[in-house]
Amino acid sequence: MRIQYVVSTMVFWGRENHLSFEQECEFLKSQGFGIELWPNIKGHPECRYAKRNWPRLIDATSEMLVSMRSRGDNPTLEQWAEQIECAKLLNATIITSPHSLGIPDGPDLNGCGYAADVVGMAEQNNVKLCLENGSLTTLLQVGKRFSSLQYCLDTGHANIDPQFTFKQYVDELSPKVTHLHLTDNYGRTDDHEPPGLRGGIPRENWEYLLSALNKYDNDIVGSFEMFPCMPAVMLRQASEFLFDELNWPNKPQKQPGHENVAYRPT
Repeated sequence: MRIQYVVSTMVFWGRENHLSFEQECEFLKSQGFGIELWPNIKGHPECRYAKRNWPRLIDATSEMLVSMRSRGDNPTLEQWAEQIECAKLLNATIITSPHSLGIPDGPDLNGCGYAADVVGMAEQNNVKLCLENGSLTTLLQVGKRFSSLQYCLDTGHANIDPQFTFKQYVDELSPKVTHLHLTDNYGRTDDHEPPGLRGGIPRENWEYLLSALNKYDNDIVGSFEMFPCMPAVMLRQASEFLFDELNWPNKPQKQPGHENVAYRPT
């Protein structure tokens, strides 16, 4: 198992004073992280994957590891084609859900024609799709139906499923996990706290996850997916827990020449 780390742009939501997208990318680069893009800036309906935004995305994320959260607004095939082309330009994986592939979350896997078209487009463009956040049964059924689909294991989602345990998610999905959403909660709502909450996901579950992932020869992207407090605080807290306490591998290192870069909204 080889792992690299990105930070979801979710961490920049809700700031009273926003940095530009370029400043956000520069801040994350200075900390040694890549970026996971959300399709929208909070409060703005425009999709950032629209073709007119591609030059800005390419320039700002230059030399960064990039992943993309797919549109969740019932995208048409034309909109899927646009975001797949965007992912191809950014060399990015797309994280999606059964819902965004037109697949209802239920006991039987029906109506996969739309999903087959989307998966086919991704395959033709060599863009990896990772599936997350349906019921475990649905995720496994869809993954079996489409062999090219990989899994994104969302630790927060796995911690609140009343039907399946965290360890069942890990056991079932690990062979095809190539993306992680690293987040924590108290077992009631998926409120996207930094990993390592007191009273959150037990340490033994984090250790179980890493041990399971190490059994497979997968290239994995771990995405810090957290709602704000200040991004620098969240990254420090999450990094101390995962890297210093749990000894996760390949800790991102601050980059030389960026000592004076900080997240300081004004």
